[in-house]
Amino acid sequence: MKKSAELIKDIIILPGSVLVLIPAVILYLTRPFHFLCGFEFPMAWLFLAIGLFFFLIGIFFSVKTVSLFFAVGDGTPAPWTPPKHFVVTGPYCYVRNPMILSVLSILLSEAVFFGSFPILIWCVLFWLINTIYFILVEEPGLVKRFGDDYLLYKKNVRRWLPRFTPWKPNK
Repeated sequence: MKKSAELIKDIIILPGSVLVLIPAVILYLTRPFHFLCGFEFPMAWLFLAIGLFFFLIGIFFSVKTVSLFFAVGDGTPAPWTPPKHFVVTGPYCYVRNPMILSVLSILLSEAVFFGSFPILIWCVLFWLINTIYFILVEEPGLVKRFGDDYLLYKKNVRRWLPRFTPWKPNK
């Protein structure tokens, strides 16, 4: 039960603030916003479909990656309770940061739904912050925790652009 409570707390703190709190503040400060980029129906259907596509992809991969960290890695997405075991299954066979890609996908959907260029800027800024954090903090920490396994993974799986085929370690 304690492990589940930790996961819920971590989800509320990190993705909750990135996907709900900060965009809400952005929308409040930059109103009025233009739902579906201000287009009328039927043209708005295109923006609805695009936003829904990014949202569903983001939700699917968020649930998948968080559940892998919880079940396989015995940890959470939060840096203060990281996985104890190296996770190289599911989306992690294709790209090193599918969890952040799912968050970026949801932020893109919010930018489209609300017609908000400032949320799009937040999305790019969030990607940039994470890129710097991964290079300076997370990746060196993963090398210390998982050693050669992580170095081999890093050599074969890109940070942001997914592979076309899944990478399988030779073990």
